[in-house]
Amino acid sequence: MARRFVVGTGWKMNLLARDVPPYAARLGERLRAMPPADIDMFVLPPFTSLHAARVAFAGSPVRLGAQNMHWEASGAWTGEISAAMLVEAGCTYVALGHSERLAYFAETYDLVRRKASAALRAGLTPILCVGESSDERQAGVADIALERQVGCVLEGCEHIADVVIAYEPRWAIGQQQAASVAYVADRHGALRRFAASRYGDAVAQRLRIIYGGSVTPANGAELIAGGADVDGLFIGRAAWTADGFAEMIAIVSAAATSASDRLQQGRAEHGGAGSDPHSG
Repeated sequence: MARRFVVGTGWKMNLLARDVPPYAARLGERLRAMPPADIDMFVLPPFTSLHAARVAFAGSPVRLGAQNMHWEASGAWTGEISAAMLVEAGCTYVALGHSERLAYFAETYDLVRRKASAALRAGLTPILCVGESSDERQAGVADIALERQVGCVLEGCEHIADVVIAYEPRWAIGQQQAASVAYVADRHGALRRFAASRYGDAVAQRLRIIYGGSVTPANGAELIAGGADVDGLFIGRAAWTADGFAEMIAIVSAAATSASDRLQQGRAEHGGAGSDPHSG
């Protein structure tokens, strides 16, 4: 089954509401000048900028998401935001389990599991962040760590294939260099094999796995072309300007077009469906 490429950016604690309209306007100019392929695009503003983003991106192919949410539908949870509130605010996506949340706010994957289930029930697409630590990498147990994280979060979840897994090695986030192309391809392949063994091949082939962690215009094309299991890019600081995000969209769009061409060629050569999982 063909998978759509996806590209998105999390703004973290950056960009005030007043910064959103010029960002959206400039991005719109760039997208009109180079119409992207049929891919999914998203931005994750701070909560205080969601309304401004909803207005600014109205009519745009860029969808909105949030950077976090609570697992309960309502209640005495001071300072928290529910899935229904995010839907009301215009969100399609929500990022869950980012390493910063685990490292600095004492979140656990059990809590992330509860959040993911609540997000799916509300019709949101969870972007599930997973990644091994530097120690786990050096010990050679990266895939075991990733399987433990994914298995914990998706236990008991319905509509697992609707989740987007964002592989973000913790040792690469915010650094000068991303993980190597070969390393990323190996981890993505291992994640898909694990999904196939746990949830079945049909789910695994629909599940989108994107890479994040020091992605830039300089390395993005190599990363997304690194293997059939890399379905997109999740960008941080390189996309905090509209021009930066436009460059990353162009990279993913080119990869989608290339994958679509391969699919069509495969169909022509075999007289039927090709084997490339990406349709663009």
